[in-house]
Amino acid sequence: MARHPEDLVLGADVSSLPDIYQRISRAVDDPLSTSADIGRIISEDTGLSARLLRIVNSPFYGFPSKIETISRAVTIIGTRQLRDLALATSIVKMFEGVSSDLVDMEKFWRHSVACGVAARILGTYQRYPNVERLFVASLLHDIGRLILYLQVPQEARRALTAAREEGRLVRDVEEEVLGFDHADVGRALLKFWKLPPSLVEAVTYHHRPRRAMLFPVEAATAHLADFIVNARQLGTSGERFVPPLDADAWRTLGLSVNVLSPVLAQLERQYKDVVAMIIPVYCS
Repeated sequence: MARHPEDLVLGADVSSLPDIYQRISRAVDDPLSTSADIGRIISEDTGLSARLLRIVNSPFYGFPSKIETISRAVTIIGTRQLRDLALATSIVKMFEGVSSDLVDMEKFWRHSVACGVAARILGTYQRYPNVERLFVASLLHDIGRLILYLQVPQEARRALTAAREEGRLVRDVEEEVLGFDHADVGRALLKFWKLPPSLVEAVTYHHRPRRAMLFPVEAATAHLADFIVNARQLGTSGERFVPPLDADAWRTLGLSVNVLSPVLAQLERQYKDVVAMIIPVYCS
């Protein structure tokens, strides 16, 4: 019986986003809600509040004075941006049950967080209006791999083994084994979660950014971030080889390859701190 990405998502224990994020999201979308209302919702979850305050007080943002409260963070960063950060920190905790036989979760999240940081840095050079959205899109770009590990571990293992033995990309073997790859599964998951279309398209086309019709900048940013992080070997996505670069991605972003050196320098300075703040369960 043929499987579809949507079938894997529906059968997963992670098919629902945490209640706290859903409440934050509803409040952000409610025109009658205030920043204080959103701050109160976030403050009900002490763990989430602590993680968000660590992030906003880190060199990742570089604010000149310390931000002491969530309400202040909401005011300075913005409601939608803080919602995106809340999403990032919440999702990491949802996948703690993935088998270590298939993936080293610390290295996986290091790769994912590094991609998020690289995407955010690229966004600052583009003057993108919501760089946190780029951060989240790249953080989640490989989330479909985790659904594969949870739902079809034997097929996932077969793809990993064949890719290693044959010197191929895992994503190519996934398509042969399953008829789709992890990006297709990521798309199905994010659509089921009802996340913004810009996130869905970035995750769907992070390997093939030319196919992104509605949000080409977001997809190209995720593609470049993934290439940069794989080349620097920051964590691992499960791929043993650096996926090929689509050179058109630079043109889509309106950037020159000359920004690569400063992007790498900023990435090296920032990513370890962000890893420790977003995935402390693996870095304690």
